[in-house]
Amino acid sequence: MGAPKLQEAKAQPNNAEDSQTQQRKSISDLALIEAALYVAGRPLGLSELCSVLKTRSKNKAKRLVKTLAQEYAKRDTALEILELKDERFVLQLKAEFTPHVRKLVKRPLLSTGPLKTLSYIALKQPVSQKRVVEVRGHHAYGHIKLLKEMGLVAVERKGRASILRTTDYFADYFGLSHDIPTMKRELKRILEGEKASPEATQDSTTNL
Repeated sequence: MGAPKLQEAKAQPNNAEDSQTQQRKSISDLALIEAALYVAGRPLGLSELCSVLKTRSKNKAKRLVKTLAQEYAKRDTALEILELKDERFVLQLKAEFTPHVRKLVKRPLLSTGPLKTLSYIALKQPVSQKRVVEVRGHHAYGHIKLLKEMGLVAVERKGRASILRTTDYFADYFGLSHDIPTMKRELKRILEGEKASPEATQDSTTNL
């Protein structure tokens, strides 16, 4: 009668150790996701997060990144993890902090060419890819590809046409309204202010 109890007593520490090991593994996975989002500086898809976690389970990656996003939401911090519509996730500055620290940015998000293409799309959206290329030239194809990869622009198919729009991430990153007409007015004011400023050329790749 005593032997089973002894075996049960021996098993309990192992179970506790397994639980602690599992907890450490979970924390490690969350840290890996946080590190990946921080280093990337752009939205990451579930496939990319899976490669960092060394797992094939997109459900696992999604569950972990959402757990991390919830942890960030509970913190009193200037950062947040935002989920985009195409199941990509980005670690970014909260929109309300952007106007206060934008002038401190040393490295522009985009070079002049892609930034001008992005500005055109934002002001004319919804706009066809064909029209963007007509206005900005054939190099705009590369710009659009880059902007899509960065999560700043989304593409919608309408028949044979590809219609371009800016994303919520674009609005949040630049501290703009999600309401398109309001966003366009804000952009026009920013661009007009840059033209009037003697430092417009220097700052044009930092702010829209």
